[in-house]
Amino acid sequence: MPLTLSKICTGIMPSATLRLNAIVAELRAQGQDIISLAAGEPDFDTPANIVSAANKAMAEGGTHYTAVSGLPQLRQAICDCLFEEKGLVYQKANIIVGTGAKQVLYEALRAIVNQGDEVILPAPCWLSYAEMVGMVGGKAVLVAADDMNNYVPKMHDIAKKVTPRTKVILINSPNNPTGAVWNMEALRGIAEIAQDKDIWIISDEIYEKMVYGGARHISIASLSPDAKERTIVVSGLSKAYAMTGWRLGYAAGPASVIKEMDAYQSHATGNANSIAQFAGVEALKGPQDSVHAMVRAFERRRALMLDCIKKVPGVTYRAPQGAFYVLLNVSACIGKRYLNTLISDDTVFSELLLQHARVSVVPGAPFFAPSHVRLSYAVSEEKIVEGIRRMAQFVQEIID
Repeated sequence: MPLTLSKICTGIMPSATLRLNAIVAELRAQGQDIISLAAGEPDFDTPANIVSAANKAMAEGGTHYTAVSGLPQLRQAICDCLFEEKGLVYQKANIIVGTGAKQVLYEALRAIVNQGDEVILPAPCWLSYAEMVGMVGGKAVLVAADDMNNYVPKMHDIAKKVTPRTKVILINSPNNPTGAVWNMEALRGIAEIAQDKDIWIISDEIYEKMVYGGARHISIASLSPDAKERTIVVSGLSKAYAMTGWRLGYAAGPASVIKEMDAYQSHATGNANSIAQFAGVEALKGPQDSVHAMVRAFERRRALMLDCIKKVPGVTYRAPQGAFYVLLNVSACIGKRYLNTLISDDTVFSELLLQHARVSVVPGAPFFAPSHVRLSYAVSEEKIVEGIRRMAQFVQEIID
């Protein structure tokens, strides 16, 4: 009998963003001048006070195992932050710390979803959600939204997708890749559907601090006692504190769910990195000046990128309210040719843009946004200006 591999693992689609990052790194190593507008992380260094806290922890022996769910002082700091910023009251038993928000998202699905259960995903959405749902044996059910409704789905469209197998609605605000921030009306609609049909909610709030132009982030768990009891709030320190490489995320939710996530994590990985956890305490309890400065920089870059995009012929977009992405509609280029190559979809568009204009963007299809590409303004203003200039020239050659 030949050796075989897991059907689940062989069915997983590798991350498109990580694959593109690897291609860009290889081209740069060859000496090519590549401007990447594909970044999914802040281009800022981790603030000095957080780094100092990590160094202090190492010097003082904070390098041993911690509780699986995290340091008590870190979980308390998370509780304090959730109360001060969102009005959510949790105890340490309601908190689990993991190796990035990605891990605790997976564990939340693992704790809730049984084989064949359905998870509703408003789309466009982060490409890993559907893969995670499949990895736990569930079925991803997409509900499409478009730019006419600011990429927030209509509640009757979600309600129509609910079946007896529906177990979870997974929402993400501010959203990757659209930058949409869900308003109170939409969140109340989700909460009402979840209560009426007795469905769990997972709320990915990793970009919560990155909102602009008067937009306000609202946690769905804050809407009512019922919403709180059926919601697992997921966030982390990667984006707001420029700690992507530290791998520190957390979930807050009913103690019964957190207990099961803790049991799973105890066998899967154990505790998150102890040094990163000590640094996380400082991130949450220390000065927040660096966070505010970074958000202001992103707001300036957002305005600059949108102004530059106006010079790109034939494309359309919806101005993002949060995160650090612009989802650009390039359907005017699909079906046309560039140097005798047919641009059949957004992936081919992105590959040609990288090859001929030396600009890296992320195709929209993996995010369930075909004929779109995702641009990131987590780069310098100079790179934004030059990158969009190159894109404008490239697109002009296509549509002429």
